[in-house]
Amino acid sequence: MSQTLADGDVYTIAQDLFAAMVDGEPGTVRPWDGPAPDWARPVVAWVDLHGGWVGRASVTTERTTADALARALLALGPDEAVGDEDLRDAFGEVANVVGGNVKSLLPAHGTLGLPEVADHEPCEDATVVLTRVTLDWRGRALVLTVRGAA
Repeated sequence: MSQTLADGDVYTIAQDLFAAMVDGEPGTVRPWDGPAPDWARPVVAWVDLHGGWVGRASVTTERTTADALARALLALGPDEAVGDEDLRDAFGEVANVVGGNVKSLLPAHGTLGLPEVADHEPCEDATVVLTRVTLDWRGRALVLTVRGAA
């Protein structure tokens, strides 16, 4: 797996996702410059990959960033409240797109599980972090992580 998926691949997935689905223009996502984020109110969305390769793709950010992302995806105004269901739908879709793109880079065929959203990622003792990319979207940190079998 490490030979087929690199940090650069995940970064490219994020750039394409934000240009196509979120901002409508390229260049709004760049590498995070600074210390790793310390989340006060984390939100994590993930999808599990099943089949020829088992793993997980997840996106982690602060609740305020997840709300801003949901507003952008749902074409809400900057001051409109984001309900929990809208947040789950929008942020889960981000993880779903990331997972689908990761799956397309794998040599083995498989399927995606349904997106999940929570305040923390479930622990998986049988997986290890294969790649983790911290990104800057409009001055806000997001972390994309791909885990796979040890």
